[in-house]
Amino acid sequence: MTFHPQPAGGDPKPWAFPAPERGRLPNGLTVLRSHRPGQQVVAVEIDIVAPLEAEPAGLDGVATIMARALSEGTDKHDAEEFAAELERCGATLDAHADHPGVRVSLEVPASRLDKALGLLADALRAPAFPDGEVERLVANRLDEIPHELANPARRAAMALSKELFPADSRMSRPRQGTEETIARIDAAAVRAFYEAHVRPATATVVVVGDFTGVDLDAALTETLGAWTGSPAEPVKASPITADDTGRVVIVDRPGAVQTQLLIGRIGADRHDRVWPAQVLGTYCLGGTLTSRLDRVLREEKGYTYGVRSFGQVLRSSADGDGAAMLAISGSVDTASTGPALEDLWKVLRTLAAEGLTDAERDVAVQNLVGVAPLKYETAAAVAGTLADQVEQQLPDDYQARLYERLARTGTVEATAAVVNAFPVDRLVTVLVGDAAEIEEPVKALGIGEVTVVKG
Repeated sequence: MTFHPQPAGGDPKPWAFPAPERGRLPNGLTVLRSHRPGQQVVAVEIDIVAPLEAEPAGLDGVATIMARALSEGTDKHDAEEFAAELERCGATLDAHADHPGVRVSLEVPASRLDKALGLLADALRAPAFPDGEVERLVANRLDEIPHELANPARRAAMALSKELFPADSRMSRPRQGTEETIARIDAAAVRAFYEAHVRPATATVVVVGDFTGVDLDAALTETLGAWTGSPAEPVKASPITADDTGRVVIVDRPGAVQTQLLIGRIGADRHDRVWPAQVLGTYCLGGTLTSRLDRVLREEKGYTYGVRSFGQVLRSSADGDGAAMLAISGSVDTASTGPALEDLWKVLRTLAAEGLTDAERDVAVQNLVGVAPLKYETAAAVAGTLADQVEQQLPDDYQARLYERLARTGTVEATAAVVNAFPVDRLVTVLVGDAAEIEEPVKALGIGEVTVVKG
């Protein structure tokens, strides 16, 4: 029998995160474009500086309702007609609001880009905000809230935000509003928020895909270029303050068979020089199934199916007043709550005393940097990251430089960053579970004052 030689792997191809071209339309709209040959589905992201902090008092959630209502009819089409036109283009349109602002996303085949951009422009230029559609969206949002409150992970996130931030801070309250504030929203409130904050001068469009045969300049000028609005400056955000005094809040769920854990504080944002090391160290701590937290709590002790640590940007700005949420999350069975928290704190103390290993650092770099080309295979992934950079006031080459910095970050630097990110005496712990079963075991750990609140 004759065997053919085993194929050998080729040399790796050089890769860098796509660099966009930057420009501006006459109406003040900033444009970032990235030509990606072969990407026949074009992704468009619109970043609008309309932060949640700008919502009127007592109307938390109006930005969310406005974002959802952008596709519910324009001056040319009612809601059903608009949806049908999108469908004819093979396009999807989505929008949501978060602390930094409103994001509108469009995906469409390149061959129908012109038509889809026209629909997107109509939604931004002249949304109808009909009373009936706004009322429907408000009713839908009110229906969502009980389900979110019943979800342990969502309930833990709400409790952590309320605990960390002062009561007068928008970050202390649910992003999409409460039953009380949503019920007050009507079409007039939605239109007032739109007119105050949605304009091209404070917005950026990111377009990524294969533009072969497409006159993108003409398409943008004829569609989004017709969008007009006030040249007013965007809202200036207030400084972020938080109280990360070590303490425990138990959200009582009598009879719960599991406890949802969420342990967090705020820390450095993406403008801080420590961010790459913080990303690397946090990944070593709990970014994957082979990280320290999983190795102890899942593999050795069998408390959980998985525990993760992560850093999530809340707001990032060039003037240094941004912040990120640094957190550890997971769930354990009720009886294991005390032991699991005890071992989690042991992991953090051991990390501070002994540091990370070179092997842990090397695996983390390989996972974070080595898979980047796969992560950005689609136009939507590239567009989303470019829009994040715009939203967070980062330079256009930030992501490319981040991978370079991650690859250069050493074990000692990563250790220092993750230890500073998760100090054992400065963590706010939220537990959603049966207080009658877990309160005393948690008190015995001495990780902070324990308070029980209604679930």
